[in-house]
Amino acid sequence: MRTILVTNDDGIDSIGIQALADALKNLGKVIVVAPDRDKSAVSHSLTMHRPLRLKHFAEDRIAIDGTPTDCVAIALQKIMAKPPVLLVSGINNGPNLGDDISYSGTVAAALEGTMHCIPSMAVSMAAKDGNFAHGAEIATRLAAQVLDQGLPENTLLNVNIPAGETFKGLRVTRQGRSMWRDSIQETTDPWGKTIFWIGGGLPVTDSANDTDLHAIANDYVSVTPIHLDKTSHEGVLILKGDWQLESHFSF
Repeated sequence: MRTILVTNDDGIDSIGIQALADALKNLGKVIVVAPDRDKSAVSHSLTMHRPLRLKHFAEDRIAIDGTPTDCVAIALQKIMAKPPVLLVSGINNGPNLGDDISYSGTVAAALEGTMHCIPSMAVSMAAKDGNFAHGAEIATRLAAQVLDQGLPENTLLNVNIPAGETFKGLRVTRQGRSMWRDSIQETTDPWGKTIFWIGGGLPVTDSANDTDLHAIANDYVSVTPIHLDKTSHEGVLILKGDWQLESHFSF
């Protein structure tokens, strides 16, 4: 029987991962390896300053006191006897769109799977506390497509699902640009010392109509292929051509 690895960054007890794991059982044996608590916004970090511990809730349900990337690395190298046919990370409680994917532990887990040559998906609900059962159904349909068709080399899917039960359809999108204005809150602690909270603020997004941000804003499921190669190939041509950088630096 083919095996599917499920993880997340909201923690092993989150509603989203339970809905996802239950739905994916229609496609194969599901093994859940996830953080033992909320690890949102930890990006692609590994825990290297302390040992990691596993807690077995059931034969195929394991929590690790580390990051989503830790969970994937340990699952693939120490827990699973053979590689899974698919890795699905989610369902995240909230969107992972635009520039925010750089901070996302949900997306990072799928990146780690892709680095290990496992077809991988990151799945998020584009609002807090959405309909996870409905989201899991969409994720399972996409997972079946990935299992049937495969994915391009070094590419994962970043999937965002509108929170409502009805939407207009699905759009294949590119990653948009989005930043947060006034996202650092300055205040004081009970002893009068200055402290800072990161979070909140007002989103500032681009206005293009082919992005993940635009799709979600218009009630479409967004599916964005994300590539591991972060090289600016246009930049390579500019540095070699217009700048003639290589010829200007000789040693």
